[in-house]
Amino acid sequence: MKIYFVFLTNRDSNYSYVFFVSSPTVFMSMASGGEGPSSTPPQHTNRLAKERSPYLLQHAHNPVDWYPWGQDAFDKAKNEDKPIFLSVGYSTCHWCHVMERESFEDEELGRILSDNFVCIKVDREERPDVDKVYMNFVQATSGGGGWPMSVWLTPDLRPFIGGTYFPPRDHGRRPGLKTVLTRIMEQWQNNRPALESSGDRILEALKKGTTVAASPGQSPPLATGVADRCFQQLAHSYEEEYGGFRDAPKFPTPVNLMFLMSYWSVNRSTSEGVEALQMALHTLRMMALGGIHDHVAQGFHRYSTDSSWHVPHFEKMLYDQAQLAVAYITASQVSGEQRFAEVAEDILRYVSRDLSDKSGGFYSAEDADSLPASGGREKREGAFCVWTASEVRELFPDVVEGTTGTSTQADIFMHHYGVKEQGNVAPEQDPHGELQGQNVLIVRYSAELTAARFGVSVEKVNELLASARTKMAEVRTSRPRPHLDTKMLASWNGLMLSAYARVGAVLGDKALLERAVQAGAFLQEHLWDGERQTILRSCYRGEQMEVSTPISGFLDDYAFVICGLLDLYEATLQTEWLQWAEELQLRQDALFWDDQGGGYFCSDPSDSTVLLRLKEDQDGAEPSANSVSASNLLRLSHFTGRQDWLQRSQQLLAAFSDRLTKVPIALPEMVRSLMAQHYTLKQIVICGQRDAPDTTSLLAAVNSVFLPHKVLMLVDSDESFLCQRLPALSSMSQLGGVATAYVCQDFTCSLPVTDPQELRRLLLDVTAETKTE
Repeated sequence: MKIYFVFLTNRDSNYSYVFFVSSPTVFMSMASGGEGPSSTPPQHTNRLAKERSPYLLQHAHNPVDWYPWGQDAFDKAKNEDKPIFLSVGYSTCHWCHVMERESFEDEELGRILSDNFVCIKVDREERPDVDKVYMNFVQATSGGGGWPMSVWLTPDLRPFIGGTYFPPRDHGRRPGLKTVLTRIMEQWQNNRPALESSGDRILEALKKGTTVAASPGQSPPLATGVADRCFQQLAHSYEEEYGGFRDAPKFPTPVNLMFLMSYWSVNRSTSEGVEALQMALHTLRMMALGGIHDHVAQGFHRYSTDSSWHVPHFEKMLYDQAQLAVAYITASQVSGEQRFAEVAEDILRYVSRDLSDKSGGFYSAEDADSLPASGGREKREGAFCVWTASEVRELFPDVVEGTTGTSTQADIFMHHYGVKEQGNVAPEQDPHGELQGQNVLIVRYSAELTAARFGVSVEKVNELLASARTKMAEVRTSRPRPHLDTKMLASWNGLMLSAYARVGAVLGDKALLERAVQAGAFLQEHLWDGERQTILRSCYRGEQMEVSTPISGFLDDYAFVICGLLDLYEATLQTEWLQWAEELQLRQDALFWDDQGGGYFCSDPSDSTVLLRLKEDQDGAEPSANSVSASNLLRLSHFTGRQDWLQRSQQLLAAFSDRLTKVPIALPEMVRSLMAQHYTLKQIVICGQRDAPDTTSLLAAVNSVFLPHKVLMLVDSDESFLCQRLPALSSMSQLGGVATAYVCQDFTCSLPVTDPQELRRLLLDVTAETKTE
């Protein structure tokens, strides 16, 4: 008899129901909430204790005979002819913590797993290639997915059963992990051919279904039509009251916001362009006001559980901070609103303080859960970030002079940030009761309305609110902190390098630019293996910053680092960063390019342990590495004069033609690259000494304008790298001994400009003319 497992998610309880039926497997994932791991002293130690990944180390004292992903585990499975139990998660994943506490710390379940399976634990952030293959399997057999991911494999790594979270034991009609394991063991002994053939059929279907390739001679789709369709699809899913693109849960999706601002830049005079900009700016404003934004200690949480951006899932991810900093600084360029620039600075202030290593690298994440300040041994979601009304009143009891009545600073603060005596979290946003009586700060009124309510000046209100936030930040430092994932990933560090470079350039902030240079140096020193000419995926906090078994970088590591280096060059105009970007692009091409179908594979296609040769075709929480690569290739072709990179960018876009044409909303970042191909990049060449005041003034004019389709380069007396590759630069020089700007297309240039305001007007005119062209 064939046994299949069907999982249906109950949204209220956040658990998956498991049934046994004669139909294909279906598994769905669940949202976040809840408690953290136990503080019981370890009684067991397994081989994960030798790993460096924070997630693997969290499981180092389970009574489970865990292996890391690798040949030792594969050999054991083959030698003993046992199925593999593959468990995938990450260190700040709430339900991963729950499953560890309930199941992997359970002695009986530990024995069952260790005696009957080869158990492999994978950090999805360390091994995204492994995660993507088996997540594709789980999603294909369910329509959903999530973490922790639980997959059973044959000894040759072929999946046959997959799911997400399992409770430890049966509850009502819901079988627990023990029952699931027992049934799999029975089927492995009595019905193994059926299990294996079912998995093989699904895997073969996945290989066909995930193929992304261009036909011989195929061209990319027409950019204007694709961009219009992408805008229409985003407008259809847009939520008008609070912004964003669904009701709840609501994610920041910076890739959508950057597309909308780029779409506006070439459609400024159309109603669609105006609407696109309004959608982006309104979303960014509402997010900045909401509880997803940490008003006390800066930074943004992962997502909002409601439509108004109020109650978040409190995890903070590095990749969110990086992309949102760029989105907010871009919004400041297009709107001129200082508030957007302030939010971008706040994000980087948080990252510099809480996610930065002394080596120059950036940590991956902060957990959502922490121990309550009031005491207790069970971690709670948001405990580090929320406040009771009595806490606020105790902190700010002083009466504010000049207010109507005898209002205290607490009264003003509570009114402005929506703090209520009974707490401001609705029960439906708190299914586990962890936030009862607590308040998530959200800006309910403008400073002007709060000032009018209490009869004081706007300046006084802003002063009181700022001093209150500072004091609350100090109080929070005494609370038990959430777990910090100190893993430093090349890809996410590349994203953050872009953020510091771009925000620093727009603001002319030398400290931010120095931090960007430090991040670039970190990548070169700690995540680049010069001997093997290979980017390393990750390193960890410590004196030596070493990984015991170095993992070679994946496509996103190369693509995001190259993008960061190009942004760093344009921010500092130091050619060593451009030179390294060129070297990395050559290496990326050699490792990942698909000569037959175009585009890049996500991982090394020669790795036999990765069963699917995937090309990521979705811009999600992070942009697709192929989307970023399309832009990198185009930019590098203009910096180096290499036409083969321009052609390669076109081949990449052609490979994704079907996806771009039918569902461009899935690839908004790639649509931006397609638009850049269509409208052609402008070259802005500054001739002058790099640190001279007149050069700096021209650069400030360039950086004040949002120019999504440009490259910026400097020609000074010491420049050789660019002039060797672009001979046309040698004919450009300063006028009258002062810094001079040339705005060119295919190095056919406008008249030279020396006045910053005239340059700004020229750039705005060029941008306005783009749609006509």
